[in-house]
Amino acid sequence: MSLSHELPSGGAMKRILSAMVIGVSMLAGSSAPGAAAEVRRLPVEEYRDKMAAGWIGQMCGVGWGAPTEFKWNRKIIPAEAMPVWKPEMVNQYHQDDLYVEMTFLRTLEKHGWDCSIRQAGIDFANSGYPLWHANKAGRDNLRAGIAPPDSGHPHFNKHADDIDYQIEADFAGLIAPGLPNTAIALGEKFGRLMNYGDGLYGGNFVAGMYAEAFFESDPLKLVEAGLRCIPAESQYAECIRDVIAAYRDKPDDWQHAWQVIEEKYHRPEYRRFSCSKGDYNIDAKINGAYIVIGLLYGKRDPDQTIIISCRCGQDSDCNPSNAAGALFTTMGAKTLPPRFTQALKRNVKFSHTNYNFDELLAVCEKLAREAVVRAGGKVERDASGAEVFVIPAQAPQPGPLEQCWSPGPPRNERFTAEEMKQIQPPPEKQ
Repeated sequence: MSLSHELPSGGAMKRILSAMVIGVSMLAGSSAPGAAAEVRRLPVEEYRDKMAAGWIGQMCGVGWGAPTEFKWNRKIIPAEAMPVWKPEMVNQYHQDDLYVEMTFLRTLEKHGWDCSIRQAGIDFANSGYPLWHANKAGRDNLRAGIAPPDSGHPHFNKHADDIDYQIEADFAGLIAPGLPNTAIALGEKFGRLMNYGDGLYGGNFVAGMYAEAFFESDPLKLVEAGLRCIPAESQYAECIRDVIAAYRDKPDDWQHAWQVIEEKYHRPEYRRFSCSKGDYNIDAKINGAYIVIGLLYGKRDPDQTIIISCRCGQDSDCNPSNAAGALFTTMGAKTLPPRFTQALKRNVKFSHTNYNFDELLAVCEKLAREAVVRAGGKVERDASGAEVFVIPAQAPQPGPLEQCWSPGPPRNERFTAEEMKQIQPPPEKQ
C-alpha cells in the first residue's frame, strides 16, 4: 500500500493539524500555573482593587494584633485577651510593618528595576526610622561600609534567620501579579540587605503567596504557591509542610497544628541560628507557620484569619498582617466587610515615606505595569476598551539551599569611598 493512501491530504490535513494545535493549547491552559508557555489575564481594574486590599489587609492585621505583640511566647493567646476590632484600627500609618517596605518601593520608583543591590543598600542605610533584629544589624553593617549581600550574611549578621524580610516582603508580591520569579528576584535585591537562608525564604514565601493571590482564592493553594518559591530542603519549607499535614489531619482544630509546631520547632536542631534560645522566638519559620495556620484554619473568613494567626502568639501583629494581606488580596477591596474600610484615612502620609494611601497605590500600579512588560507580558484592551494585563505564566525558580548555621563564604563586599559619601550620618536617636 502506498503512503498516499495512509495520510489525508489538502483541507483534511489542515483540519487535523488545526485540531492538534488547539488540543495542545487546551492542554497548556489546563496545566498548573507556570507549567507551559501560557498567559494569564488580569483586568487592570481588578489588579488595582486586589492590590489595594492587600495593603488594607496588612494594616488591619497589624493594627488588630499590635497590643499583643510578644506578650505571649510559647503560649496561645486566650480568646478573652484578644482585642476587639474597631474600624479606626485600620489607620496604621506609623507601623514599621508597613513603612519599611515602602523604602524598597521608593528605591524602585526612583532608580528603576535595574537598580543595583548596592543602591538598594545605600537607600536602606539612609532610612531614618528605628529598627530591630536583622533589619538593624543589616543597616548597621551598611552604614559601616559592609555592602550587600554581606550586610545580611550570617558572618556579619547574627539575626539573619529572623523574621524581618518576611514582615516586609508583601510589596514584592503586590507589584508582581502572577510573576513569582519577579517576586523572588526582589527578595534577592532587598531581602539580602538583612537576611539569609530561612530568613530570606520567609520573605520569598510570603511574596509568592501574594503574587498568586491575584488569581487564586483557595488558602491551601496560596500556601503551596509560596512553597514553590523556596528550596524544598529548607527548614522553612519543612515547617510549612508540617502545618499543612496537621491541617489535613485535623482541619477544624488549629490548636492541634500550633502544638505540632510548638513541640518540634523549639528543639535545638531547629534553633541553631536563633538570636534567642529561650521562649521568645523571632525566627522566620515558626512565625511563618503562624501565618499559615491563620490562613488555612481561617477558611477565608477575614476575622478568623487574623484572630487565629494572632492567637498563635510570638510576633502576633506581624503574622496576622501577612496573613490578612494575602487573604484580602484574593478578595479585593470592594468585597471587604465595611468595618475594615469605612474609617480608612487616605490622605495621611505613612511615616518616613512620600506616600499617602492613594499615592502608595499609584506607585504600586506603575511598578506592576513595568513588571508585567519586563516579564514579556503586555497591557492590552478588551472589547469594552478596559485595560488588561496579559501575564506570562511562570514556573517559580527558587535559588539554591542556604543555611544560616552553615553558610557559604561571604563575598567581602565593601562600599567604595564614593558610595560611602552617599550614606548620610544616622540620626542621633534611633
